[in-house]
Amino acid sequence: MSQSSSRFFDSPLARTKITSANVKPREMLLGYFVGPFCAFISNAIFGSYLNRYYSDVLGWTDTARFGVFSAMLPIISVIFVILGNLVVGRLIDNTRTPQGKARPYLLLSAPLVAVAIALLFLTPESGSPMMQMVWIAVSYNLYYAVAYPFFYTAHSSMVALSTRNSGHRGMLATFSNASGVAAVGIGASILVPTFLQSFLFVEHDGVIDQAASYQNWRIVMIALCVVTLCGILLEYYFTRERITEENMKLNIKEEKIPMLQQLKGCVSSKYWWIIILYFLLFQFGGLVKNGSMSYYCRWMFDGVATEAAAGAAMGTLGLIGGLPTAIGMVLAWPIANKLGKQRSVVIGLAISVLGGLVSFIDLHNFVLVCAGIILKGVGSIPAMYVTLALLSDVLDHLEARNGFRSDGFTMSVYGAIMVGMTGLGNGIINALLTMSGYNAAATAQNAAVQGMLALCFLGIELVCYAAIVVLMLFLKVEKHVKEDQAVILEHQKAAVLAAGGKWIEPDQRLRMEQEEAERAAEEARKEELRAWCAKKGLSYDDEEAKYQKKLSEKKAKAQARKKK
Repeated sequence: MSQSSSRFFDSPLARTKITSANVKPREMLLGYFVGPFCAFISNAIFGSYLNRYYSDVLGWTDTARFGVFSAMLPIISVIFVILGNLVVGRLIDNTRTPQGKARPYLLLSAPLVAVAIALLFLTPESGSPMMQMVWIAVSYNLYYAVAYPFFYTAHSSMVALSTRNSGHRGMLATFSNASGVAAVGIGASILVPTFLQSFLFVEHDGVIDQAASYQNWRIVMIALCVVTLCGILLEYYFTRERITEENMKLNIKEEKIPMLQQLKGCVSSKYWWIIILYFLLFQFGGLVKNGSMSYYCRWMFDGVATEAAAGAAMGTLGLIGGLPTAIGMVLAWPIANKLGKQRSVVIGLAISVLGGLVSFIDLHNFVLVCAGIILKGVGSIPAMYVTLALLSDVLDHLEARNGFRSDGFTMSVYGAIMVGMTGLGNGIINALLTMSGYNAAATAQNAAVQGMLALCFLGIELVCYAAIVVLMLFLKVEKHVKEDQAVILEHQKAAVLAAGGKWIEPDQRLRMEQEEAERAAEEARKEELRAWCAKKGLSYDDEEAKYQKKLSEKKAKAQARKKK
């Protein structure tokens, strides 16, 4: 970024609200859960409903109007999604500001994502099929290939850049993953189907009223724009890149590593390939499942004949299926600490594969399908919450081996997978819907459509999980963690001494930084109190004495509790 940009990110308006040297609860809760949760809500809803909006409201599975467009657009767009994420990753690698290298792109993404969401649902309703196809193609790629990569690649980099403390990093990974899981589980699988499905898909005489549904989607779109914008800003202001700041404070001049060198450094590591393939398979299976969930609940369960009933079934399924993942937020790290991150993922997904088979006993029985989903969810707990920490271990391993970090390139690939799989999954679903004869106006779907929905909602994810179990047996990066940290420390020390600086051990540096943060916070408190006293006509000395008295009493109570 330019010097003017760097000055902006050093201004009070752009500064992070997190000043502590160590990760504290406020950062975990606001920066890694509440903020991302609000930012993810819209994308989670799109994962479950955007395809149905296109097919049932705009009618893009109508072969006479759209032909192969519905199947080809999401798949072809994957190319642009990958390129978009690679560009953002490269920008992150080449950016250094007082607020870090990834966080500035969070701030930039906030208005971009809001505008892109609005354009998704402003497709001209009465336009010609050609005009609609052009609008859909442009707005779809503006969101998935431009705006969302700016947010998601930066967001995904934060856990690895936040701290080197493995315990804190693990907690941040848990909260970060939990935000995405909660957005899908609460927003897309419970709130929308329970309270909004019949509003978004208005039925008259058993047929969806496309005009009324279109208008209602535009109303919901406004709410999604506002919530997403606020969520991204919340994440920006309540996160901090300590690792990026680390090198800046040590006056270590980071070289801009050429893309080809980064590429070689990554692809030459088997651990990098394993973790990337893990995310590809896990995301693909999950997105195909989520993208077909609304269709499955509408057409597959016995006794479900309306959008309202389908929404209730989907909401119940989301609630029941989400319970294991909600409980898993508490259990994931105790399990991982006992078994190891890699081993807990392998054992958990093996349980998921076996448990998920229960759903196939009767594809139309709501209770049996729920039982299979619950068992699958229980087994997937470690995979949902600890794999970002595993990815951070891989990045540290690459840094120790190569002498430079590969966050930008790796997270651009990661982002391309997490975003691009949406298009690939939806393209496959659309192709199968069209080929099997899906008809949104029918009272029941034919056997081919039902078989296709069973495959997409229940089968593909189990196949992906089975492949991951085999793949993850070879991810042994955890055994290198202590050695890697020592090598990285030596690299830093050598760079500081070579630049003529004075080396300070990390523990001492962390303590000094924390003391400085506390001193600055205390000075800020005193200035606020002086201003408040001047405004109210009170004595600063008297008010400060009251504050110090309360503080002493609080410390005394805390010490008394410790002695008990």
